[in-house]
Amino acid sequence: MDSGDDRKDGGPGGVFHSFFLLAMELPLHPDCRVLKAERGLIAVDKAAGVLSHPNRAVDQAKSLLGVPYDAEREVYIAGENSWFLLNRLDSPTSGVILLSSDLALATAVRVAFASGGVEKTYIALVKGIPRRPRERWQDFLRVERSGGKLRTRVSRGAPNAVTRMEVLQRGRGVPARSLLQLSPETGRTHQLRAQCAARSLPILGDANYGDFATNRELKRRLSAERLFLHSHKTQVELRLDSGNFRFVATSPIPSIFSVALE
Repeated sequence: MDSGDDRKDGGPGGVFHSFFLLAMELPLHPDCRVLKAERGLIAVDKAAGVLSHPNRAVDQAKSLLGVPYDAEREVYIAGENSWFLLNRLDSPTSGVILLSSDLALATAVRVAFASGGVEKTYIALVKGIPRRPRERWQDFLRVERSGGKLRTRVSRGAPNAVTRMEVLQRGRGVPARSLLQLSPETGRTHQLRAQCAARSLPILGDANYGDFATNRELKRRLSAERLFLHSHKTQVELRLDSGNFRFVATSPIPSIFSVALE
């Protein structure tokens, strides 16, 4: 785990080291781990199936942190410590998710997310192969609620969702499969899943937008079930009172992606 500037000496380094120790005591879900802790910002490696935050009291055991969550302030509260949730991943999606113990820093990072100032890189394993090795997808996405569930559809209208796509690797055999790098420039609900599906490139394991027959066969072959979408890298650059702050966190691509690709 990368502790960033954390050191055991006195002065600022001692402060960073204290924060590092505090981060390591996070009441994380047992399937999650700390990737990096630096200057009040923490990157956590969220496992597939874990909730970014509880939707109901009964969801607490399935959530990122095993402590009460204030939905209005978007913060987990662990005794005297508060951990602000800075971004969300759908429950089936794994990878980098950010927390902060500092309200001012949390506010700055949230503004960066909202304004497109955070670089995000996802890895997706999809059915099919894109026509070109690199593309820039631009769509108008409409979010609908049906039966208490959200669903995002590509509709007519000025683009409000933009994603850069690059093919990393092609699979062997049938059905045709490819490993994609997806870099969203916007942050819409189910954006990557909906954009992939709209191009006949459904993400494997997607229970909402995917190819269900392929998903069933994949589950049978792998004896495992998950959405093959992973938040691989998140990079934040901020200008703070103390100077420029650059935070980069990377989560390794789960090995099951390679197994499913081959």
